[in-house]
Amino acid sequence: MNTVENLEYNTERPKLFIPEYGRHFQKMVDHAVSIADREERNKEAKAIISVMGNLQPHLRDVPDFQHKLWDQLFIMSDFKLDVDSPFPITSKEILQQRPEPLKYPQNHPKYRFYGNNIKRMIDVAVKWEKGDMRSGLEYAIANHMKKCYLTWNKDTVEDKAIFEHLKELSNGEIDLARDGENLTESNQFLKNRQAKSNRNGTNKKGSQRNRKKRY
Repeated sequence: MNTVENLEYNTERPKLFIPEYGRHFQKMVDHAVSIADREERNKEAKAIISVMGNLQPHLRDVPDFQHKLWDQLFIMSDFKLDVDSPFPITSKEILQQRPEPLKYPQNHPKYRFYGNNIKRMIDVAVKWEKGDMRSGLEYAIANHMKKCYLTWNKDTVEDKAIFEHLKELSNGEIDLARDGENLTESNQFLKNRQAKSNRNGTNKKGSQRNRKKRY
């Protein structure tokens, strides 16, 4: 009966600062905080850092790995551990700062199936000096637009439609119809897409055949 009464439940235990290390590791850190002698406290802290490194040997060659371990040690001690760290101690306030919110594109393009990156590429192309390099980029953009169009819309599309969209998106700066350009045939894009689909299907079936049943 006494054994049952002395059972510990996670809901009654203190919250773990970094749950990945487990409760026994947290107890080691708590013990280090409670050591009165500074020299002994420093030895205990270095021993804990050594164990932390052994738990993640694949990260030993990662730059600033040791710095990260010391930061984690101070976090687990709730910044109450007073030891001589070989690295600058990051303050609790800095670690708790919230990052700046990311700026997501809020524009709503008319031709969404092309994506926002196409518009960015067009904006870059119109700033280039006219010549072979710009012409090559314009042609590559138009081909990619055709590929995107076929992916999300129909099984065929005329080059004229792509040229009109490109001219509109570039505010009249790029007019491949006037230059008499011809894009890659729709059939070629569709053939490549079908071949890729077949390869993926074959790989999936092959992996299923090679999978052995285990009982």
